[in-house]
Amino acid sequence: MSSFIFPAPAPTTLPVTNSTAVFPVGRVYCIGRNYRWSQDEATSPEMPAWFMKPANAVVQAQGALPYPPSTDDFCHEIELVVAIGRGGRNIAAAQVEAHHIWGYAAGLDLTRRDLQQQAKRAGGPWEAAKAFDHSAPCTPLVPVTVCGHPKQGAIWLTVNGMERQRADLADLLWPVPELVAMLSRSVTLAPGDLIYTGTPAGVGSLQPGDVVQGGVADIGQFSMTVGNTNHGPSITSTGDSP
Repeated sequence: MSSFIFPAPAPTTLPVTNSTAVFPVGRVYCIGRNYRWSQDEATSPEMPAWFMKPANAVVQAQGALPYPPSTDDFCHEIELVVAIGRGGRNIAAAQVEAHHIWGYAAGLDLTRRDLQQQAKRAGGPWEAAKAFDHSAPCTPLVPVTVCGHPKQGAIWLTVNGMERQRADLADLLWPVPELVAMLSRSVTLAPGDLIYTGTPAGVGSLQPGDVVQGGVADIGQFSMTVGNTNHGPSITSTGDSP
């Protein structure tokens, strides 16, 4: 009988609104530009790009928000989050809401923007800019049996009480069913997967001490305070040596 070399990490979970149950997080997919950022911006006929974050980047959107290392341009992106309850491959968009979405939440796709710009210039991957610790805060999930499938309603974010991002879910360039169907043509989706569906215009930098508040109408809202920068060397043990 096989045994683990070291103890397996506990699964990442999210709370469920008005329930003691928790949602086990699988993979985290993030959609690129999915709102117009200017009035004269043309709508691309192509589906938006997507990238991934590790499951353990997902944390509850509350309390302290650690300022990540290796950046001087730490940016917020408020997003509607879709939780998959039933997976599949080559899912038809018309079947997504009825059979595959378990619930919704409000989340932040946090970004080390300077590293992203460096990657864009070099034609390299975005992992360093997107897939760092605590980079995907998320509110408790609301089951579709409670909230249905939101088609409209405000999505917003403020920093220190000043509004930076505001749009309506009706402004999504590619609605949720099409996004889920698109992803399922590329990968086999599984229960527990989360999809961050894109952010409106107004993304900006965060500084230590900033109070970040945001939400999605009828789904959830949050308040977090940015912690101090930590650019100095450190060594953190994450387990016993084998």
